Amino acid sequence: MKEKIQLYGFNNLTKTLSFNIYDICYAKTDREKKDYIAYIDEQYNSDRLTKILRGVTDIIGACVLNISKQDYDPQGASVTILISEDLVPPDQIDVSCNQGDRARQLLGCSDDYIPRETVLAHLDKSHVTVHTYPEFHPNNNISSFRVDIDVSTCGKISPLNALNHLIDSFDSDIITMDYRIRGFTRDVDGKKYYKDHEINSIQKYIDSDTLTRYDAIDINVYQSNIFHTKMILKEISLGDYLFNVDPRELSPEVRLSLKDQINKEMLEIYYGMNMY
Repeated sequence: MKEKIQLYGFNNLTKTLSFNIYDICYAKTDREKKDYIAYIDEQYNSDRLTKILRGVTDIIGACVLNISKQDYDPQGASVTILISEDLVPPDQIDVSCNQGDRARQLLGCSDDYIPRETVLAHLDKSHVTVHTYPEFHPNNNISSFRVDIDVSTCGKISPLNALNHLIDSFDSDIITMDYRIRGFTRDVDGKKYYKDHEINSIQKYIDSDTLTRYDAIDINVYQSNIFHTKMILKEISLGDYLFNVDPRELSPEVRLSLKDQINKEMLEIYYGMNMY
């Protein structure tokens, strides 16, 4: 909206960004496959993912209430962050799980950290979550790493502002994004608003340099405030996809075959169908 809406009460629109990426790798031997999974698990463990999500909360101007994180055996990690638009008074904070000792450690706050002592009469609770899914098939030399991130906000803050931060935080061969606006808010005259900002494509929020490296398509349902964009790298360099293997040591025929396999895997994921 070009003019700021004068609201009756508070903004109770819910805006959700679902951000999904795939990273592809060629790992031939069992040892290479396990080493690739171990590498991904180390690179994107729950501590690293927490830092990425904290970057999201900083960009969208949200305040962290609670952090929950977990690394899984044999692989994968999850992080959930409960956020609000405003800091919470100290006497309302649950010290056992929110801004208590454990949360201060996760956030890197000093011992004298004291939240702001005032907050609006309402509290808009939202969340940011991430889950990772590294995998390989025993009969296929292609391994993949998938990350799912959901940023759900209420009120005036928008998750789209953190989109470039998320893209830059991962090496992504394929990216799919969904943005949904739900609910409505009212102005002082009682008029309903089903969105509080103009949008016709998620691509408008992506850095132009990033878009030049990807092919991107939109599938939008404007009347339902549903926006979908998916992107796939235009060009791939074989050396970026071989785990602990130098492509110069391979014959031209093998290099061409591997590149075809990787391209096929990427296209199958991008279009959501198996190719024979």
